[in-house]
Amino acid sequence: MSKHPQNNNNKQLGTTATIFLYIFGFLLIITAIIIVLRGAGLIDWLPDYALWAIGLGVIGVGIIAGIRSVT
Repeated sequence: MSKHPQNNNNKQLGTTATIFLYIFGFLLIITAIIIVLRGAGLIDWLPDYALWAIGLGVIGVGIIAGIRSVT
């Protein structure tokens, strides 16, 4: 009997890749919503610095969600 590790086809993404995918996914969704709302004229009153704050908040949420899903 040999003690060779079995080939596991269910490879799990690394922590960095998972966090990046969460960040990218959240940013993509929030950006699409903001673009649609701005195009419709519903959030023209929202200043640019608030959009940056929303973007940074989304990055933070993506990092936390990515870390949470890995552990």
